[in-house]
Amino acid sequence: MTEITAHHGLFKDTNLHVDDTGGPGRPVVLIHGWPQSGESWKNQITALESAGYRVVTYDRRGFGRSDKPTKGYTYDTLSEDLHTLLNELDLNDVTLVGFSMGGGEVARYFSLYGPERVHSVVFASAIPPYVMQTDDNPDGPLTESEAAKMTADLTKDQDSFYDGFTTKFFSVDGELKVSEQQRQEALALSNQADKKAALACMAAFGSTDFRGDLPKVSVPSLILHGDGDGVVPFEGSGQRTQAAIPGSSLHVIAGAPHGCNVSHADEWNQALLDFLAK
Repeated sequence: MTEITAHHGLFKDTNLHVDDTGGPGRPVVLIHGWPQSGESWKNQITALESAGYRVVTYDRRGFGRSDKPTKGYTYDTLSEDLHTLLNELDLNDVTLVGFSMGGGEVARYFSLYGPERVHSVVFASAIPPYVMQTDDNPDGPLTESEAAKMTADLTKDQDSFYDGFTTKFFSVDGELKVSEQQRQEALALSNQADKKAALACMAAFGSTDFRGDLPKVSVPSLILHGDGDGVVPFEGSGQRTQAAIPGSSLHVIAGAPHGCNVSHADEWNQALLDFLAK
């Protein structure tokens, strides 16, 4: 457990909480989804460490145990945080695994820094290429009215919003695919988020277009997604991301919700380990 300090010009220095298993193995950096923290990866850390990898997780600014500044929630800044982490820990030959919102940092990283320090990437239940449905992006799975309702509901009643969101996060067609204890663990992590940060990041993942970033991904890539994802539907996200990255691999988990790294952890972990071993 450590902290790194991200520097952003006029922004206040921001301390990011990092957990690093250490060791000589090739590093795997796990980038969590919204609105949780690095602790959401607990089902993956042991599997990866047992297979000999060095596992690094961190809490995105504004979430979990990291500092919660009032600014700095654009994808350029969030990707700079990731770049700072790789530099500060001197990580090379890294596999970046971006879950949901975290897939945006992975995509934007290549526009800002190219393949520097990166061996391969995984887009897991991830938001690219562009979730907002617009005239020039009719396949985007998120409508402007749905985005506005999410913003209004979170603003009005955070507890109620996160309770409903974590249920949808782990459900397929209204059926919860994890235990209630697992849902409550996710809910507790969500409640650690700063409200301003959660709203700003909601705006960022809803409005950021990654269609120009994906063709710059020049390393081996895996798209890992549940076909029952009701938060970031596969057809509007993972399927399109695979088409945008030449030579990328795809693993679709049947009957799995958005949070398939928890609900289907064994299959999810094996798909990741198989990809890492190539």
